[in-house]
Amino acid sequence: MNTILLVDDHVLFREGLYSLMKRWDDFEVVGEASNGEQALKLSNEFLPDLVLMDIAMPVMNGLEATRRITRELPTTRVVILTVSEDEDNLFEAIKSGAAGYILKDAPSRRLHDQLRGVMRGESPLSGAVAAKMLAEFNRQTDRQDALEVDEPLTEREQEVLRHVSEGLSNQEIANVLCLSENTVKKHLRNILQKLHLNNRVQAAVFAAREGLVTGD
Repeated sequence: MNTILLVDDHVLFREGLYSLMKRWDDFEVVGEASNGEQALKLSNEFLPDLVLMDIAMPVMNGLEATRRITRELPTTRVVILTVSEDEDNLFEAIKSGAAGYILKDAPSRRLHDQLRGVMRGESPLSGAVAAKMLAEFNRQTDRQDALEVDEPLTEREQEVLRHVSEGLSNQEIANVLCLSENTVKKHLRNILQKLHLNNRVQAAVFAAREGLVTGD
C-alpha cells in the first residue's frame, strides 16, 4: 500500500480527493495539509511515499515546499496537482524536484494511472504541459543547440515517444500498441539512450520540438 499526503488550501477539493482515493486499493491517505509549511511538517512526521501538492497556497507555496521535501526526504515523491499552466511554475516545479506535473482537469481514472506510474518511476506529464515546456525551451535555447541523434528512432520507438508526450503511462502505451509493459520499457530505454536524454520529461520536450505532439 502506497501512502499519500494531500496538500491543497481548498478544503472541498481535498475532501473530494480523499473520498476518491478511499476507493483505491493501492493508495492510503495518511494526512492532509492546507499549506506548504504544514506539508513539510506532516511529510517529516508520516514519511509518505507520495505528496500530491498544489502550488498557490498561503504561508508557504507548493514550489518551496516541494524543494524542501525533496531535499529532506529523497525517498518521498512529490507530484504537482494544480490548475496552473504557467511556464514559470512548471519549470520551477521540475527544478524543485517534482516527479510530475498534473493539471486538475485530469479525469479521475487518468490521475490514478498516473500516480501508479509515479510509484513505478515514471513522470506524468500531459501533452498540454509538454507543449508549454516546448515554448519555454524554444525561448531559452538556440535551435543550433538541438540534440544530435546518433541513431534514428525506429517507427515503433517513435510511436512510443509520441504516447509518452501525450502523458500515457507505460501500461497505457502497452495497451494502445498491443505490447507488453516490459517491451514498452525496453523501447523507452532505447529512446533515452539514442537521444542522450535522462528521463521522460526530457523525452516529451524533444518529441514536442520535433512535431510528434501538439498538445491535448
